[in-house]
Amino acid sequence: MFDVDRVINGVKRKWIKTEVDLDNHVIVQQVDTQMESPSQFIDDYISNLTTIPVDSSKPLWELRILNLKTPEAEAVAILRIHHSIGDGMSLISSLFACCRKSSDPGALPTIPMQKQTDRPRNRRGVLWLLLSVWSVLRLILNTLVDISLFMATILFMKDTKTPLKGLSGVEHNPKRIVHQTVSLDDIKLVKNAMAVTVNDVILGVMQAGLSRYLNRKYGEVDKSKSNNLPGHFRLRATVLVNIRQAIGIQAIADIMKKKSKAKWGNKLGFICFPFTIALRLDPLDYIRQAKTIADRKKLSLLALCTYLINNCVVKLFGSKVSSCLAYRIFFNTTMSISNVVGPVEEISFFGHPIAFIAPTVYGHPQALTVHFQSYINKMSIVVTVDP
Repeated sequence: MFDVDRVINGVKRKWIKTEVDLDNHVIVQQVDTQMESPSQFIDDYISNLTTIPVDSSKPLWELRILNLKTPEAEAVAILRIHHSIGDGMSLISSLFACCRKSSDPGALPTIPMQKQTDRPRNRRGVLWLLLSVWSVLRLILNTLVDISLFMATILFMKDTKTPLKGLSGVEHNPKRIVHQTVSLDDIKLVKNAMAVTVNDVILGVMQAGLSRYLNRKYGEVDKSKSNNLPGHFRLRATVLVNIRQAIGIQAIADIMKKKSKAKWGNKLGFICFPFTIALRLDPLDYIRQAKTIADRKKLSLLALCTYLINNCVVKLFGSKVSSCLAYRIFFNTTMSISNVVGPVEEISFFGHPIAFIAPTVYGHPQALTVHFQSYINKMSIVVTVDP
């Protein structure tokens, strides 16, 4: 383990170095390789894991290997890690740092970096000054509004009860985890044609899918109408935002160094993204609307503010109060979403080529979580749901 000091409930605690016995962490499950439905067995196996707590008597991670051939891969590896070790970006980055390019076994995976928007070189003149002042004012206003809504969500503002909204105790229920792989090139085709981002397309697709699903669920009572959605209701997704500066994949040894720019742990902020649930004649309207909301959220410091506020709460009141506040945010919203960029070429894990990557999370008080993970020219959509 690595050495990190932290004050929890008034007591200074830290990670300590420990001997890791791989036999306690790497589990090769004995299975019948001739079974009729390997995919169904794997789904049931993973669902059962969501009901079994991680063993706290050893470092909080395990790797389970199922030597079952599925339509996508020759075998399946299930890596289960407790969230206290790190956030999704830390864990995914460490996984990629353990992998190498299949075409070059000595090279780390290539992760596409976010492109910086081009800014005009001429920064003089009244027009530039007015635009700068207006951008700063919008940033301040959006941040204040978002912080107010965030605090209201903690205190009293809940999403409307729908077939997607989890009830009290949903975090203890077993979850079903399924994934579907789609073409990333198709997503980029829409992105380029509409001059938007991949995130905008993903959010638009989710709005369309959720709208049609809820319309179908509400239509089970009265099938005579084509539009069965209620007039007004609130449906928001909690988005966890990585607040680190993007620096690419580094070796794990570098990540562990105290002076490394790659900060380990949970470095996350919260954003509540409102979905507009409605039936549109033009499917592209879902993407246009998602882009409008996403552009406004980008011009806000809510994610950074929530990260700083959470740090202050931990230091002043302890981790229990912090976890209670986080619980309120998740429980009062409907779902969680995340999108992680993956390698642009095939990678191997200790000589074993990886066919797909499907990350997700469970144990939080929501009935629906959707993760998007790109890999080469594919996009895995991973859904964790309370059946």
